[in-house]
Amino acid sequence: MMGRLLAYLDSIKARDPSPRSRWEILTYPGVWALAYHRVAHRLFRAGLFFPARAVNHMSRFLTAIDIHPGAKIGRHFFIDHGFVVIGETAEIGDNVTIYQCVTLGGTNPDNGVPGKRHPTLSDGVIIGSGAQVLGPITVGQGARVGANAVVTRDVPQGATMVGIPARATMVEGGKQPAQFLAYGTPCSDVFDPQSQKVELLRCELETMRKRLDALLADHQDVRDRA
Repeated sequence: MMGRLLAYLDSIKARDPSPRSRWEILTYPGVWALAYHRVAHRLFRAGLFFPARAVNHMSRFLTAIDIHPGAKIGRHFFIDHGFVVIGETAEIGDNVTIYQCVTLGGTNPDNGVPGKRHPTLSDGVIIGSGAQVLGPITVGQGARVGANAVVTRDVPQGATMVGIPARATMVEGGKQPAQFLAYGTPCSDVFDPQSQKVELLRCELETMRKRLDALLADHQDVRDRA
């Protein structure tokens, strides 16, 4: 038990350069939210739905993170900061990282019959801050979803998705970055965790530049045809 806890804390330290010790990581709301969820999920699987919801409600009040008791979560799951919502039928693999203000949301079935409504995140996925991953889609192993992206379709293994709606860009699908990609948003060959805000701004600028180039090219094509 203690060995698994230490391995979990070490896995977080490998993804977050800020903590100075394992004890500091134990203050993280994401760590406590996951601990409460483990209890709520056991109650949920046992058919004790009201107690499971009570634990979930207490966890949401204490951590500002809402994980439905029915969600299935693998090993070494890390929520950095908080304000995350994870739906009932969401499935999360091992070594997944989610940043603040992310929603793993569901879709309402047309026939009113509940079923698989929320996303499945494969092993090693990173979801950037503010991203919305919606519906019963699958995010492939090692994929990254950039900050504020909205994902409504399946994501290939190793792809990096940005934009609304999200599209693969910068890192080609099937080619996983060699190093951990903070915020799931690459903008340079070396991503410095100490300058994340600058890197995110550079990423947004690069994305806007590419969109402008595409618009100018389309405009030129229209002029040529005229």
